[in-house]
Amino acid sequence: MPESVDLFVPGRLCLFGEHSDWAGGHRRQNSEIGKGYALVAPTNQGNYATARAIPSGKLIFRSAAFQNLLEVPLDDKELLKLAEEGKEFSYIAGVAHEILVNFNGHDKGLNINKRSYGIEIDNYKTDLPIKKGLSSSASVCVLVAKAFKEVYDLPLSTRGLMNIAYNGETNTPSRCGRLDQACAYLNPVLMTFDADRIQVEEIKPNHLLYFVIVDLNSKKNTKKILTDLNKGFPFPTNHLEKRKHEYLGRINTDLVSRALEAIKQGNPQEIGELMNKAQNKFDEYLAPACPKELTAPKLHQVLYCPKIQPFVYGGKGVGSQGDGCAQLIARDESSQAQLIEMLNSYRELNVHAIPLTIHAD
Repeated sequence: MPESVDLFVPGRLCLFGEHSDWAGGHRRQNSEIGKGYALVAPTNQGNYATARAIPSGKLIFRSAAFQNLLEVPLDDKELLKLAEEGKEFSYIAGVAHEILVNFNGHDKGLNINKRSYGIEIDNYKTDLPIKKGLSSSASVCVLVAKAFKEVYDLPLSTRGLMNIAYNGETNTPSRCGRLDQACAYLNPVLMTFDADRIQVEEIKPNHLLYFVIVDLNSKKNTKKILTDLNKGFPFPTNHLEKRKHEYLGRINTDLVSRALEAIKQGNPQEIGELMNKAQNKFDEYLAPACPKELTAPKLHQVLYCPKIQPFVYGGKGVGSQGDGCAQLIARDESSQAQLIEMLNSYRELNVHAIPLTIHAD
């Protein structure tokens, strides 16, 4: 049996283009909808684990996030049942099910690449904020797929890991977007969504870029945001719905195109100005469709806080938006450190800030 392998999978931050994945997916019914475009960066935080083969044909999963231990036979029917229950280990079971139905060489028992042992995954550390729009669940799903890849020597590309993780998570009651599994990449990427087709292009900036992710220590209802924004897709029926199409099509395409060049050039000032513009347009075109969640008073309090302005070029919401997280681009490395220190000691705001540094080519 192979020795244990060390694994790390980050979360992901959607720098620009939130909601464009599902919107672009509607092109399968309405070709007049514009393609979806998003710029996505891996976080510096994530999930750490070791994985190893074990003699029994079981999946054992330990996690720093859960008190319980998962120990289940590597049987596709049993794993699918566990995934569909939607409990704490459903994501892990859902991904393991996908591995078995795609790679197992036997209807009964386990045989992958002429190997018939089980697998133990010890997810001993996670420092990624949960339920904050940073794809914490997708990170775990990619982690499980990557563990099987390494232990069973599976011919999985990064895109293959993304697909296994996505299908695994959709085996559960969760309905994640195709943006989430970009955490499989360790560099920023441009993602294009055209009906069921996805393109991924890795990006390497010319200079380091210093961001700050701010956990707003508040609440948001992602399910309601998605439900309300999806109204009018694939075919708009009123002015409000036409505005959603306009933002997620023409406006988003322009913003992402300009931001792509600014990131490649490592230009933080231009990135900050585009973030401010993206947030203003989001508030104008999309927030009225779900005002209860997208008015986001805590988010806007942080973005427009006078004390942070000397350290930043701009900022915007994260993920589905709402009062989950904010992202800010710092002027330089020193500003990033000062901004984090200031935010974490600013009791009136009650937020928690962490760094995200995008490295240069």
